[in-house]
Amino acid sequence: MCDVCGCGDTEHVSLEVHQSLLSDNDARAAHLRAHFREDGVTAINLMGSPGAGKTALLEATARALGARRRLVAVSGDLATTNDGERLARAGIPAETITTGSACHLEAKMIEHVLHGESLGPSIAASDFFFIENVGNLVCPAIYDLGQTANVVALSITEGVDKPLKYPVMFRHADLVVVTKMDLLPHLPGVSLDALRDALSRVMPAPQAIYLSTVDEQGMAAWVSWLLSLREKSLRSRPSEHRHVHPRP
Repeated sequence: MCDVCGCGDTEHVSLEVHQSLLSDNDARAAHLRAHFREDGVTAINLMGSPGAGKTALLEATARALGARRRLVAVSGDLATTNDGERLARAGIPAETITTGSACHLEAKMIEHVLHGESLGPSIAASDFFFIENVGNLVCPAIYDLGQTANVVALSITEGVDKPLKYPVMFRHADLVVVTKMDLLPHLPGVSLDALRDALSRVMPAPQAIYLSTVDEQGMAAWVSWLLSLREKSLRSRPSEHRHVHPRP
Protein backbone atom coordinates (compact mmCIF):
# COMPACT_ATOMS: atom_id res chain seq x y z
CA MET A 1 0.00 0.00 0.00
CA CYS A 2 3.08 2.23 0.00
CA ASP A 3 2.40 4.12 -3.21
CA VAL A 4 -1.06 5.10 -2.03
CA CYS A 5 -0.78 5.92 1.66
CA GLY A 6 2.91 6.75 1.90
CA CYS A 7 3.83 4.10 4.50
CA GLY A 8 6.75 2.80 2.42
CA ASP A 9 5.82 -0.88 2.75
CA THR A 10 6.51 -2.41 -0.66
CA GLU A 11 7.11 -5.98 0.50
CA HIS A 12 4.31 -7.09 2.78
CA VAL A 13 1.08 -5.96 1.09
CA SER A 14 0.46 -7.09 -2.47
CA LEU A 15 -1.09 -4.69 -4.94
CA GLU A 16 -3.87 -7.18 -5.71
CA VAL A 17 -4.88 -7.60 -2.07
CA HIS A 18 -4.79 -3.88 -1.44
CA GLN A 19 -6.89 -3.13 -4.50
CA SER A 20 -9.43 -5.71 -3.33
CA LEU A 21 -9.58 -4.14 0.12
CA LEU A 22 -10.09 -0.67 -1.30
CA SER A 23 -12.71 -1.90 -3.79
CA ASP A 24 -14.77 -3.39 -0.97
CA ASN A 25 -14.33 -0.22 1.08
CA ASP A 26 -15.36 1.98 -1.84
CA ALA A 27 -18.50 -0.08 -2.42
CA ARG A 28 -19.47 0.27 1.22
CA ALA A 29 -18.65 3.99 1.12
CA ALA A 30 -20.99 4.43 -1.84
CA HIS A 31 -23.71 2.74 0.20
CA LEU A 32 -23.05 5.14 3.09
CA ARG A 33 -23.03 8.16 0.79
CA ALA A 34 -26.40 7.16 -0.63
CA HIS A 35 -27.84 6.97 2.88
CA PHE A 36 -26.38 10.35 3.86
CA ARG A 37 -27.70 12.03 0.72
CA GLU A 38 -31.17 10.53 1.07
CA ASP A 39 -31.41 11.55 4.74
CA GLY A 40 -29.92 15.01 4.18
CA VAL A 41 -26.94 14.34 6.44
CA THR A 42 -23.71 16.31 5.99
CA ALA A 43 -20.92 13.91 6.93
CA ILE A 44 -17.48 15.24 7.86
CA ASN A 45 -14.40 13.01 7.97
CA LEU A 46 -12.25 14.78 10.56
CA MET A 47 -8.63 13.65 10.42
CA GLY A 48 -5.37 14.69 12.01
CA SER A 49 -2.52 13.49 14.19
CA PRO A 50 -2.94 12.53 17.85
CA GLY A 51 -3.24 15.72 19.91
CA ALA A 52 -4.16 17.94 16.96
CA GLY A 53 -7.31 19.03 18.77
CA LYS A 54 -9.98 17.08 16.87
CA THR A 55 -12.11 16.33 19.91
CA ALA A 56 -11.71 19.85 21.28
CA LEU A 57 -12.82 21.22 17.91
CA LEU A 58 -16.00 19.15 18.02
CA GLU A 59 -16.68 20.21 21.60
CA ALA A 60 -16.34 23.85 20.55
CA THR A 61 -18.54 23.18 17.51
CA ALA A 62 -21.26 21.86 19.80
CA ARG A 63 -21.07 25.04 21.86
CA ALA A 64 -21.21 27.24 18.77
CA LEU A 65 -23.65 25.30 16.63
CA GLY A 66 -25.36 22.65 18.70
CA ALA A 67 -28.43 24.68 19.58
CA ARG A 68 -29.10 25.42 15.90
CA ARG A 69 -28.24 22.10 14.30
CA ARG A 70 -28.35 18.45 15.27
CA LEU A 71 -24.85 17.02 15.66
CA VAL A 72 -23.89 13.35 15.96
CA ALA A 73 -20.40 11.84 16.04
CA VAL A 74 -18.35 8.70 16.10
CA SER A 75 -14.82 8.72 17.43
CA GLY A 76 -12.17 6.26 16.30
CA ASP A 77 -9.35 5.24 18.61
CA LEU A 78 -7.07 2.26 19.09
CA ALA A 79 -8.07 1.95 22.76
CA THR A 80 -10.33 3.64 25.34
CA THR A 81 -13.62 5.43 24.85
CA ASN A 82 -12.31 8.70 26.27
CA ASP A 83 -12.98 10.90 23.24
CA GLY A 84 -16.46 9.53 22.67
CA GLU A 85 -17.29 10.19 26.31
CA ARG A 86 -16.02 13.75 25.98
CA LEU A 87 -18.26 14.33 22.99
CA ALA A 88 -21.27 12.92 24.82
CA ARG A 89 -20.61 15.25 27.74
CA ALA A 90 -20.52 18.12 25.24
CA GLY A 91 -24.07 17.24 24.20
CA ILE A 92 -23.23 15.34 21.01
CA PRO A 93 -24.78 11.86 20.71
CA ALA A 94 -21.64 9.84 20.15
CA GLU A 95 -20.21 6.36 19.95
CA THR A 96 -16.62 5.15 20.04
CA ILE A 97 -15.20 2.80 17.45
CA THR A 98 -12.28 1.00 19.08
CA THR A 99 -10.03 -0.31 16.33
CA GLY A 100 -7.44 -2.24 18.34
CA SER A 101 -4.42 -2.07 16.04
CA ALA A 102 -6.01 -0.47 12.97
CA CYS A 103 -4.68 3.05 12.35
CA HIS A 104 -7.76 4.29 10.47
CA LEU A 105 -11.51 3.91 10.21
CA GLU A 106 -13.04 1.97 7.33
CA ALA A 107 -16.43 2.22 5.68
CA LYS A 108 -17.59 -1.11 7.12
CA MET A 109 -17.06 0.28 10.64
CA ILE A 110 -19.22 3.32 9.88
CA GLU A 111 -21.76 1.08 8.16
CA HIS A 112 -22.04 -1.03 11.30
CA VAL A 113 -22.78 2.05 13.41
CA LEU A 114 -25.19 3.53 10.85
CA HIS A 115 -27.30 0.36 10.81
CA GLY A 116 -27.06 -0.18 14.55
CA GLU A 117 -29.89 0.56 16.94
CA SER A 118 -27.78 2.66 19.31
CA LEU A 119 -26.67 5.59 17.15
CA GLY A 120 -28.10 4.79 13.71
CA PRO A 121 -31.44 6.60 14.12
CA SER A 122 -29.66 9.69 15.49
CA ILE A 123 -27.31 9.76 12.50
CA ALA A 124 -30.20 9.54 10.05
CA ALA A 125 -31.94 12.47 11.77
CA SER A 126 -28.82 14.63 12.14
CA ASP A 127 -27.71 17.72 10.27
CA PHE A 128 -23.99 17.04 10.75
CA PHE A 129 -22.41 13.65 11.29
CA PHE A 130 -18.79 14.01 12.38
CA ILE A 131 -16.47 11.05 11.91
CA GLU A 132 -13.48 11.71 14.15
CA ASN A 133 -10.90 9.44 12.58
CA VAL A 134 -8.04 7.69 14.34
CA GLY A 135 -5.12 10.01 15.07
CA ASN A 136 -2.84 9.47 12.08
CA LEU A 137 -1.53 11.56 9.18
CA VAL A 138 -1.15 8.68 6.73
CA CYS A 139 -3.76 5.95 6.14
CA PRO A 140 -7.07 7.67 7.03
CA ALA A 141 -6.86 9.82 3.90
CA ILE A 142 -7.20 6.90 1.48
CA TYR A 143 -10.28 5.22 2.99
CA ASP A 144 -13.53 6.70 1.69
CA LEU A 145 -16.20 6.78 4.41
CA GLY A 146 -19.02 8.21 2.32
CA GLN A 147 -18.26 11.67 3.68
CA THR A 148 -19.39 14.96 2.24
CA ALA A 149 -15.99 16.52 2.94
CA ASN A 150 -12.55 15.79 4.39
CA VAL A 151 -11.27 18.13 7.09
CA VAL A 152 -7.76 17.91 8.51
CA ALA A 153 -7.01 19.37 11.93
CA LEU A 154 -3.41 20.57 12.16
CA SER A 155 -2.11 22.05 15.40
CA ILE A 156 0.11 25.10 15.00
CA THR A 157 2.49 23.35 17.41
CA GLU A 158 3.09 20.44 15.00
CA GLY A 159 5.35 22.33 12.62
CA VAL A 160 4.68 24.21 9.41
CA ASP A 161 6.23 21.48 7.26
CA LYS A 162 3.65 18.80 8.09
CA PRO A 163 1.82 19.24 4.75
CA LEU A 164 5.08 18.60 2.91
CA LYS A 165 5.91 15.59 5.08
CA TYR A 166 2.47 14.01 4.73
CA PRO A 167 1.25 15.22 1.34
CA VAL A 168 -1.36 12.49 0.76
CA MET A 169 -3.38 13.56 3.79
CA PHE A 170 -3.45 17.22 2.77
CA ARG A 171 -3.96 16.45 -0.92
CA HIS A 172 -7.26 14.79 0.00
CA ALA A 173 -8.39 17.62 2.29
CA ASP A 174 -11.22 19.97 1.41
CA LEU A 175 -10.27 22.15 4.38
CA VAL A 176 -7.42 22.39 6.85
CA VAL A 177 -8.29 23.71 10.31
CA VAL A 178 -5.16 25.05 11.99
CA THR A 179 -5.83 24.66 15.69
CA LYS A 180 -4.37 26.02 18.94
CA MET A 181 -3.72 29.43 17.43
CA ASP A 182 -3.75 30.95 20.94
CA LEU A 183 -0.30 29.37 21.36
CA LEU A 184 1.21 31.15 18.36
CA PRO A 185 2.69 34.05 20.43
CA HIS A 186 4.63 31.43 22.41
CA LEU A 187 6.12 29.75 19.33
CA PRO A 188 8.99 31.93 18.11
CA GLY A 189 10.04 31.14 14.60
CA VAL A 190 6.71 29.65 13.53
CA SER A 191 5.71 31.35 10.30
CA LEU A 192 2.12 31.34 9.06
CA ASP A 193 3.42 32.37 5.64
CA ALA A 194 5.56 29.22 5.56
CA LEU A 195 2.55 27.12 6.52
CA ARG A 196 0.40 28.72 3.84
CA ASP A 197 3.14 28.07 1.30
CA ALA A 198 3.35 24.40 2.33
CA LEU A 199 -0.41 23.98 1.99
CA SER A 200 -0.38 25.63 -1.44
CA ARG A 201 2.21 23.09 -2.61
CA VAL A 202 0.12 20.01 -1.79
CA MET A 203 -3.58 21.00 -1.74
CA PRO A 204 -5.27 21.22 -5.16
CA ALA A 205 -7.44 24.07 -3.83
CA PRO A 206 -5.80 25.39 -0.66
CA GLN A 207 -8.29 26.40 1.99
CA ALA A 208 -7.53 26.86 5.68
CA ILE A 209 -9.16 28.29 8.77
CA TYR A 210 -7.01 29.38 11.70
CA LEU A 211 -8.72 29.04 15.04
CA SER A 212 -8.48 28.45 18.76
CA THR A 213 -11.05 26.64 20.86
CA VAL A 214 -9.68 28.48 23.92
CA ASP A 215 -10.36 32.09 22.93
CA GLU A 216 -12.72 31.12 20.06
CA GLN A 217 -10.84 33.11 17.40
CA GLY A 218 -11.75 31.68 14.01
CA MET A 219 -14.75 29.72 15.29
CA ALA A 220 -17.18 31.96 13.39
CA ALA A 221 -15.35 31.19 10.14
CA TRP A 222 -15.47 27.45 10.90
CA VAL A 223 -19.21 27.52 11.62
CA SER A 224 -19.81 29.57 8.47
CA TRP A 225 -17.87 27.01 6.41
CA LEU A 226 -19.91 24.15 7.86
CA LEU A 227 -23.23 25.84 7.16
CA SER A 228 -22.15 26.73 3.62
CA LEU A 229 -21.06 23.14 2.99
CA ARG A 230 -24.42 21.91 4.22
CA GLU A 231 -26.33 24.29 1.97
CA LYS A 232 -24.32 23.14 -1.05
CA SER A 233 -24.77 19.47 -0.23
CA LEU A 234 -28.52 19.86 0.20
CA ARG A 235 -28.82 21.71 -3.11
CA SER A 236 -27.03 18.85 -4.86
CA ARG A 237 -29.51 16.23 -3.66
CA PRO A 238 -32.08 14.80 -6.07
CA SER A 239 -35.22 16.92 -5.94
CA GLU A 240 -37.37 14.04 -4.71
CA HIS A 241 -35.33 13.90 -1.49
CA ARG A 242 -35.11 17.58 -0.70
CA HIS A 243 -38.18 17.53 1.53
CA VAL A 244 -36.68 14.93 3.89
CA HIS A 245 -35.90 16.12 7.42
CA PRO A 246 -36.88 19.79 7.14
CA ARG A 247 -34.62 22.06 9.18
CA PRO A 248 -35.64 25.11 11.24
